[in-house]
Amino acid sequence: MSPVTCGLDAEGNIVVSTYPQRAKSHNVRRDPRVSVCVLSDDWDGPYVQVDGHAEVLDMPDALDGLVEYYRSIAGEHPDWNEYREAMARQNKSLIRIRIERWGPVATGGFPPS
Repeated sequence: MSPVTCGLDAEGNIVVSTYPQRAKSHNVRRDPRVSVCVLSDDWDGPYVQVDGHAEVLDMPDALDGLVEYYRSIAGEHPDWNEYREAMARQNKSLIRIRIERWGPVATGGFPPS
């Protein structure tokens, strides 16, 4: 596993922005079964393991998904044309994970005592 920022698309899939050369892209292409550890905003807060099947979308197919990824994480971009051009220029990819199971939610944190 590697730490990533992820969002959710309109269909409830986990989405991750990456590059086609990254290990995560190669791993998903080799075996689409994936697991993601989703942490809460608080370091010692709850977390959950999510399992599913993933696909890698490369340019130009990744572009609309990357826009949705950005929106799910940061809201509206001040210049969508600039963002789209940057994603194409950087040759970004998008990993889309169809969630098949999750849980249990672990509470994390320090021991209760």
